[in-house]
Amino acid sequence: MSQATYNKMWRDAQKDLDIQLRREREEFLQPEKDRVKVFKMLAASYIKYMQIFRDLETAHDQLVHQQKRTAIRQVLDGVIGRILEIKKEMVELEKSECHYIDNILEDLKLLPEDIEVPVPRYFIKENLEVLQQREKILDQILLNTGLQTQKPVKAMTLEEAVKVIQVAERARQGRCRAKFMKKIYLAEKKERQTKPQVQMGPNPDDAATCIQKVWRGYIQRKKTEKMREEEMIFLGISLPPHLKATSISQMHAGQINPVQGEVQERHKEVFIKDKLRETEGLHIKETLQDQIGQCLIECRHIVGKFPDYPTEKAGGSMAILSQKTPEQVAAELAAKQEMALQEKAQKGKKEKEGKGKKEKEGKGKIEGKTSQKTGKKKEEEGWKMAPSNFLSIMEEGNSQYEAIWQNRDEGWDFLQDHDPELIKEEKRKELEEEIRVQVDELMQQKLENLKLAVDGEKSNKQKKGNKKKEKMTKRKKIPEMEEDLTPDRTIDSLYEELVEEGLLIKARTVNLTDYVGEYSYLGTTLRQADTEPMPSLADVRQLITLYGILPLGSQTVHEKAPVTKALLLAGPAGVGKKMLVHAICTEAGANLFNLSASNITGKYPGKDGLQMMLHMVLKVAKQLQPSVVWIGDTEKIFSKAVSKADEETSPRRLEKVLPKFLKALKAQDRVLLVGTTNRPFDANLKLFCKVYQKIILIPRPDYASRFVLWKHTILQNGGIITNLLNISCLAKLSDGFTQGHIIKAVQDVLSELRLLRMTRKPLRTSEFMTSLAQHDPVYQEEEETFKAWYAKTPLSKARIRTLGDSEKAEKGKTKGGIKRKKKN
Repeated sequence: MSQATYNKMWRDAQKDLDIQLRREREEFLQPEKDRVKVFKMLAASYIKYMQIFRDLETAHDQLVHQQKRTAIRQVLDGVIGRILEIKKEMVELEKSECHYIDNILEDLKLLPEDIEVPVPRYFIKENLEVLQQREKILDQILLNTGLQTQKPVKAMTLEEAVKVIQVAERARQGRCRAKFMKKIYLAEKKERQTKPQVQMGPNPDDAATCIQKVWRGYIQRKKTEKMREEEMIFLGISLPPHLKATSISQMHAGQINPVQGEVQERHKEVFIKDKLRETEGLHIKETLQDQIGQCLIECRHIVGKFPDYPTEKAGGSMAILSQKTPEQVAAELAAKQEMALQEKAQKGKKEKEGKGKKEKEGKGKIEGKTSQKTGKKKEEEGWKMAPSNFLSIMEEGNSQYEAIWQNRDEGWDFLQDHDPELIKEEKRKELEEEIRVQVDELMQQKLENLKLAVDGEKSNKQKKGNKKKEKMTKRKKIPEMEEDLTPDRTIDSLYEELVEEGLLIKARTVNLTDYVGEYSYLGTTLRQADTEPMPSLADVRQLITLYGILPLGSQTVHEKAPVTKALLLAGPAGVGKKMLVHAICTEAGANLFNLSASNITGKYPGKDGLQMMLHMVLKVAKQLQPSVVWIGDTEKIFSKAVSKADEETSPRRLEKVLPKFLKALKAQDRVLLVGTTNRPFDANLKLFCKVYQKIILIPRPDYASRFVLWKHTILQNGGIITNLLNISCLAKLSDGFTQGHIIKAVQDVLSELRLLRMTRKPLRTSEFMTSLAQHDPVYQEEEETFKAWYAKTPLSKARIRTLGDSEKAEKGKTKGGIKRKKKN
């Protein structure tokens, strides 16, 4: 598709976003009592934002214009963050991680695939060079330590192998022919040298004919090229000569030295900024000084003395030059002084008051608590949307689009090149901020001199300096996990040590789309029948994207969105828990740390060793973010009773340290803790839920997911589906088996020998059933055990509680209606 198509896609997405923002201002600001109506509003917004997200992501990936991609990226981060905020509200409202919105999708005439959460491609593209370099370093370390014998070789298909052999054979034949022709040439040359040479002059007629042929051919080629160029200009495929001159010179320069062209592109913005500093820097500095001086003089005329210069935290000269009159500035200063005096007076009163006052305060606190309870009851009367951190980002991006890109004529921009005027505006703002810092220092000195000369005041620098020294002496205690235990070591040395110890491992290249599963179409029906449905594999895939991949991929989203620090994947063996961990690392470009109990056995013994290990993991994970810390069989860390077989591995070493590890993670640290378990009921549930904020239960696949999985796996392994192979029969008979069982059965049947016999002997259903029968399925009792365990989690308990309250309310309404009828 052309650039015009993606420009139109961006334009339509911006229109939909503008409509959605207006709708949010109208609907979400008003409190609503009906929970069903609230959920429909949230679900409709979630679907709309998901459609906008998909369009913006496609436009951002396909557009060439760098400044457009920057504008889209700002809005895209805002939309991703808003989706996560709405998802949080839906979870709090329904008390469930999975939502079933079949009726809304039906009203909007959409398919479940339309609300599939996409993974933005810029997560990997923007950091591709760094990721490739890191992968090379990791492979080299593994080869040096002997942990990896050889680099993984990509398997070659039969067609590729035949093509390689054909190329090699043709090259061999070409070399043989070249040798043979060389022998003939040398023999003819030798014969010519032995024969006597007779000098004969050239024929004038032949020479004239040769010159005429060359000249006529040259003239005709020139005419043909000119006619072809005119035709291309007429059809609009190429540019006219006066516009083509600049583009040809640019392309020629890029072809001559591509490396130099790349360097010039990198330093283009720096050059524009330096040029602005030379031409406009002095003028900006003088105007800022004049404006600040004028404001200070006007404030002195009104107040009677010069005001204090604002600090850097208060904004510096920005606070003075904000759009306020001198009277407003003076009023603000006076109000601040009054507040300071009142605070001092209140502190003096509190120090003089005795124990009787404290008792009264205690009574007042009790009354305050009761008033807070009544206030909470009033707040619970109606639902209201929580404040958002991303609405301002989306509104800013929307206004920027309307001001710059909406009515922009792009008929002339054939090459989709950058706009220098937009770069100048951005760099002019950065230059103003740099000059403002210099001007603030100069004006502070001038203000002190003016105070000393006019009002006779001295600066309070010495007093402030003494206070700062006193504050510096009272240092806060550094938390245990935040203390730097390796200040003299580099990140490269720590990285190498973790790889050698096997704590930092190489993630398998697995995409999230490889986790095949279908949407649950019976979720709404089951909930209407008062039975809680098990989450489908499509729901699991969406939750992994929302809680794991999206926050790790974007720094803006991770800092401002409701982020999950720890994620637990629970389910029977073979449902793809480890695969999902590797998929998170692949899609987000994250490092993978393995802190499973079996992997850390015998490494870094003792309390100090454990602290050093976690410190190294945390330091490297923060420095080389995004990172995923994986703990396999995590139930052993929080187990109620350690078995004799597990005593040697000492799995409970991490039990008390993991909460401290999570506290050390700040908002800017893109580090995710992921635990996997196939026996969660063996662990202490309270400790489990303290560490893991989100718990995702992964069940065995249902019929729809099994049908899709059988078909996908057979085709992926080279099989051919015919009428003799009944996929529906395989999906029904494999009820209870996990994804791992199905994949293993297909791989066992489709061997190399079986694939060669495929054309003569098509696949049959019985072949897979004999292979599948060798595995033990997940029985109903085990699935019921998982359901009973999940029902004890805090979120599930809250859902049961809300369902019970709603049932009581409905019963009360029906009883009230019956009594009224009897009275009538």
